[in-house]
This record gives sequence, C-alpha cells and structure tokens, in this order.
Amino acid sequence: MGLTGDPDFRATTFIVVDFETTTPAGHPAQPIEVAALALRLDGGTWQEKGRSTSLIRPPAFAPLTPADTAQTGLTAEQLAHAPTPAQALGALDRRLTPGTPYLLVAQHAATEANVIHHQAEHCPALARTNFIDTIPLAKHLIPGLPNYKLDTLLAHFGIPQPPNRHRAPDDVDVTAQLFLRLIATADLGPRLDSLAALCKTAGRTAKANQPVQAGLFD
Repeated sequence: MGLTGDPDFRATTFIVVDFETTTPAGHPAQPIEVAALALRLDGGTWQEKGRSTSLIRPPAFAPLTPADTAQTGLTAEQLAHAPTPAQALGALDRRLTPGTPYLLVAQHAATEANVIHHQAEHCPALARTNFIDTIPLAKHLIPGLPNYKLDTLLAHFGIPQPPNRHRAPDDVDVTAQLFLRLIATADLGPRLDSLAALCKTAGRTAKANQPVQAGLFD
C-alpha cells in the first residue's frame, strides 16, 4: 500500500513551520518571524490548505542584534510595529480546525518545538501538536550524506536555494519541497508504510503532550 496509501496519513494535514528568532542571554529564543504552510494529500495530489506568515515584534529584553540582521536581513525598524507574539501566534493558532488531525513539520524540529512551547499561552493548539523532523527522516531514507543540514538536503534533491534563505516564508517553502521529496522516497520502499511508522522514525512529541513526572522531589 505504501505510506501515502495509509488512511491515517491521508487524513492528516501537515503544517510546515519555520521561525526566525533572536536569542537573548538568559532567555529562550524569541520569535521575530513565523511562516506556516499546510499541506494535505487529496486524491493522490498534494494540496495547499493554507498559508500564513507574519513578522513578530520581540520583547524589549530580546532586541534584534546586528548578527540577526546579517542573517535574516530584518531590521529593528521593520519589527517595531509588527504584531506581538500573542497577536501573531494567536492568529496562527486560530486557523487550526478543532478535531482535524495535524502534524507539524520542520527541519531540526527541536528549534521550532521549543519556540512554540515557550509561547504556548498564545498558541495552545499548536503547542499540543506533535512534529515530524525532516532530519531523522532524511537520515533514515538517504543514509551516508556528509551532513543533514537543510542546504545539503536541498542540494541532494536538486531543490533551488530560495532568494531569501533564512527568512521564514522562503525556508518554509523549501522545507515543504524537501518534505514532499522525502515522502515520495519513503513511498518507494517498504520500511515506512504507515503514519505510525513515520512518527516512530521521525516524530517528536510536543512538550505539552509528554507525561509529567510527578513526585520526584516530594
């Protein structure tokens, strides 16, 4: 049947997500831009089900640094009147339909997972959504690459570099292309033949869904 023939896989909407952040000393990374692209397999063809992008105004304790500007091209002036994290992530969160099975997709999902976890009060539905990480998925499907950085994986699949690499909308687009190439690769073999197998290989449980170990210090 193959991975894309699994009913659970077909029922799932995959949301590719990417953040740009600033990382203040003594605090977790603070988002300055978010982009998300929802994809679902419909009748054998991948369909875009929604797209969202927003700049985000960082808090005063996490100002944009020259290094952040050098990497992303964003300036403090651009972010000065951007939506707050509550506004930007709240708007994204409200686009999720209750009862719909979702999985988030990211390259090195720990980064996006941590940002969402620390912003959970603004995006509770996103914070309860588990991830597929393209890095372990790529390691499983195409072993032997020198590394599994995004640029290396794009080059492996012949996916052109986006015009604005290290901006969330462009990085989401190429990560989505990478994810679809990986799924197509998985479909050619028997090892990942179900959504459960995909999650076992490349899944990352959202921190909000992890069991709480109570009583350790009682």
